[in-house]
Amino acid sequence: MARTPHSGGGGEHGGGEGGDRRRGRGRGRENENRQERQDGDELKDKLVTINRVAKVVKGGRRFSFAALVVVGDQKGRVGWGAGKAREVPEAIRKATEQAKRTMVRVPMREGRTLHHDVIGEFGAGRVILRAAPAGTGIIAGGPMRAIFETLGMGDVVAKCLGSTNPHNMIKATFAALTRSTSPRAVASRRGKKVSDLLGPRKDQAPAEALAAEAPNV
Repeated sequence: MARTPHSGGGGEHGGGEGGDRRRGRGRGRENENRQERQDGDELKDKLVTINRVAKVVKGGRRFSFAALVVVGDQKGRVGWGAGKAREVPEAIRKATEQAKRTMVRVPMREGRTLHHDVIGEFGAGRVILRAAPAGTGIIAGGPMRAIFETLGMGDVVAKCLGSTNPHNMIKATFAALTRSTSPRAVASRRGKKVSDLLGPRKDQAPAEALAAEAPNV
């Protein structure tokens, strides 16, 4: 006598529910990965330095890697991060994630240089950043060049006057960038117009001078 298979409604329902949950989790991971890829397409990251660190333990030495990464959107936003792991890719990933979380916006004149000269200090590190005319390019070395390239600043002159340690240089440069401001921000803080602070434009000055020199009729 052939046995008829027992159809349990509860079992089928439970299996379908578990499959839906698993498929739901899979879709969630896919969406998160897609969002991370989109963010990665918009941001540009540069590896500043990577250092191998040895820890002496009972059985010998245990090695790990410390990475320093700068991330920016080349439109005025930039951040830095440090990561440490047993493998190089994992250390770079940690540093990149931290850099994305600590991004700051830097005001730029005409989208290419600073509004004014500024000095930044951190520990033994001391840097000076100077605004430059169009066509100057990025005159900076080491970690500072990576910051300006990811920031999207095309004309700047930078000089390190203190420690050349990459961490100190990065932090001193960010201290200087966070201190920089724009005429619009200063005018709004002082309750004035931008023209009151900067004076008349060059193309308007001759016309005003001629009007002042013209004899009154």
